[in-house]
Amino acid sequence: MNITVIGRGHVGGGLARMWQKAGHRVTTIGRDGGDAAGADVVVVSVPGNTIAEALSTVTGLDGQVTIDTTNLYTERDDTYPSLSHHVKAVIGGPTAKSFSTVFASAYDDIATQRVTPSSLYAAEPGAKDITERLIRDTGSDPLYVGDLDPGARLIENSAALTRAIAGQIGPFFYRYGRPGEL
Repeated sequence: MNITVIGRGHVGGGLARMWQKAGHRVTTIGRDGGDAAGADVVVVSVPGNTIAEALSTVTGLDGQVTIDTTNLYTERDDTYPSLSHHVKAVIGGPTAKSFSTVFASAYDDIATQRVTPSSLYAAEPGAKDITERLIRDTGSDPLYVGDLDPGARLIENSAALTRAIAGQIGPFFYRYGRPGEL
């Protein structure tokens, strides 16, 4: 799969490395901008309050399947129901929210866990299969929380809980499973 990751930081760079290792062709785009034409999927990994600015430097964004990994650490702009909806308004393709509840600092430890970690995601139907595949290609199990609306906002709102837990124990993995499965 041809993946363009917008953002070279801990999340974008870490995901790019894992997907390259899984055999995907990955192009990363940083602050200097670049071209996303020809991408099968575009992954947006920038701070949530910089979406418009970051995407304005990228050409070739034209309806690709998109995965939004952004988090919000400032006041929310309620122009859009979620950050993912903002990303979708720019790129225009089927959109998913994922990877924003997994600590980038722990990416290298995913494969060594006794139990495969979960990774929450919300997705429109046209983005669901690709998002599930890319989650699996990082070594995690996808856990669908629903369509982009309201799922993306649910995941974004969980960031405060994630930060509160991390404040107690540091970066962590999570696993959701039925009784007897874990």
